Amino acid sequence: MNAAEITALLLFCTAMSFSPGPNTTLSTALAANLGLKRALRFCLAVPTGWTLLMACSGLGLGALVLGAPALRWAIKLLGVAYMLWLAWKLSRSAQLAQANEHRLNVSFWQGVGLQFLNIKAWMLALTLTAGWVVNAAGRPASNPGERLAIICAIMAVFAFSSNFVYALVGSLLREWLAQGRRLLRFNRVLALVLVATAGWMLTV
Repeated sequence: MNAAEITALLLFCTAMSFSPGPNTTLSTALAANLGLKRALRFCLAVPTGWTLLMACSGLGLGALVLGAPALRWAIKLLGVAYMLWLAWKLSRSAQLAQANEHRLNVSFWQGVGLQFLNIKAWMLALTLTAGWVVNAAGRPASNPGERLAIICAIMAVFAFSSNFVYALVGSLLREWLAQGRRLLRFNRVLALVLVATAGWMLTV
């Protein structure tokens, strides 16, 4: 990749990674309810899952998803169902003690798997494949393996950094949220963000 391509890639990854989405919303919610240490597991799961997704997309899975409407809709519907389930669990946690009763527990592998149900992650992976791994004619570039490796490495850093920043914000609010019904209101706002995200997923 030349300097112009790297610069464009960095700007694109910054905009996509730090904009709100299901991953950053969950990172914030997990840290606010369970603490930064517990949220760190999810922050590590996101780049792991996304790297696997990007590698699969670059190796041809992306083209399969684009060419099979039924598969694309299956991914959307599973993703929407999971978002709504998480939103429901989140909206019921009014106290930090309740959050610790496994209501908001998202395991590392659940976080990895979520990336394959996240339509935003798919759109990002497909855009990166089309813009940086293949050429303007739609054929693989002269060095597709090298380009794919660079993209995966850069996006892994951005995926972790963005989710860690959101988790840090959530953890800083944790003590303030523990007072009164603040945590319940906060969780319900984040639950609404997840519901809105689920609705958006059905439109793309």
